[in-house]
Amino acid sequence: MATDVDFFVRFWGVRGSIPCPGATTSRYGGNTSCVEVRCGERLLIFDAGTGFSELGKSLRGERPLDADLFLTHTHYDHIWGWPHFSPGLDEDTRLYIRAGHLIPEYHIRDLMLGLLDDPLNPLNSETLRGDFIFEDFTIGDTLEPRPGILVRTASLNHPNRACGYRIEFDGRSICFLTDHEHSEDGPTKALVELTRAADLVIYDSTYTDEEYPNHVGWGHSTWSEGVKLCDLAEAGKFVVFHHDPGHDDKFMDGIARDVAEARPGSVVAREGLVLRP
Repeated sequence: MATDVDFFVRFWGVRGSIPCPGATTSRYGGNTSCVEVRCGERLLIFDAGTGFSELGKSLRGERPLDADLFLTHTHYDHIWGWPHFSPGLDEDTRLYIRAGHLIPEYHIRDLMLGLLDDPLNPLNSETLRGDFIFEDFTIGDTLEPRPGILVRTASLNHPNRACGYRIEFDGRSICFLTDHEHSEDGPTKALVELTRAADLVIYDSTYTDEEYPNHVGWGHSTWSEGVKLCDLAEAGKFVVFHHDPGHDDKFMDGIARDVAEARPGSVVAREGLVLRP
């Protein structure tokens, strides 16, 4: 049973593919994938897109930083913020970095440290001061990054593989499901079970139904498929996420109206939005 211990998600980057800052995207935001999840006093971070840099700036006031970063995958739009994560310059920073999509061919440590080879990055092999612990896991594993916090995992349908997450804390749950392309046969049993009765579901909704046929095989889904998954899994609030960079604020307003009509209570993620399950 849930208590009054705080549990929430804050969005720092909600876009996919490429950052798109500017006047026409100012209300929803132009940074790529990064969300902060607070489990009481513990901090979990999901993805390190350009929003990860903005999150890092805000965390400089929380020294010493001790947090866990989970990556869905390592396409550029989900790791661009890593060489600009300013807490990495602090000796008292400790960050656990986990990924499940690379093994057995590759390892997350090699990939992430390789991105710091450029001396022109603010965070590079010379300036790195924090303590970074890297861990590869197998998708499907259940992780316990901190006592009382469970992170369940399942495979997503995306080129080069991706991992979906379910965070369970204090009797409540949040799912983070990006990047994923739905199937005509419906969601896999593992994905439905990962989402089952979740209080809040953040789902890859890059395209509209009208746009999707021109992007089959690109590894992304639609908000209407997110609605179907949440209904099938009897989940709670549905959150539209990973917006196409070509969708400006006006276009996103239209999606917000449509999804709220299709499934009342649903919302479209925007930078700075805080949601509690």
